[in-house]
Amino acid sequence: MLYTQDRTQQRQFLANAWQKFLDKKVLDPLEDQLTQVIEMHPEYHKLINDVESEYFPEQGEVNPFLHINLHLSLREQLSINQPTGINEYYQKILNKVQDPHEVEHKMMDCIAQMIFSSQKNNQPMDHQAYIECLKSVSK
Repeated sequence: MLYTQDRTQQRQFLANAWQKFLDKKVLDPLEDQLTQVIEMHPEYHKLINDVESEYFPEQGEVNPFLHINLHLSLREQLSINQPTGINEYYQKILNKVQDPHEVEHKMMDCIAQMIFSSQKNNQPMDHQAYIECLKSVSK
């Protein structure tokens, strides 16, 4: 698994995994997870190779690399049920919307809010606010 603070290296890892998938090469487990997410987002297929692009959310742009990584973060949380109870929130939302991909997007919005607030306020991530957001979405 690739862990780095270097944005270009992270993006290149995603681009390489996608190319391996397209070339029908054997993927390691992380590459397989990444390509599953990329595959669900055809709007990113051509963008994924442009590792130097800038994206400006304040102008309505979605950063495909961030989006893919939010999917992976959520899936990791679900796989270990951390924070505790996250699987129950997932199931409640799934019962409402009936679409696993849409459920992930709703939950990822909560993760993104937590990250944005942390960065904006220069404070640690507020995990309780994250849980409260999940509760709100699952009602």
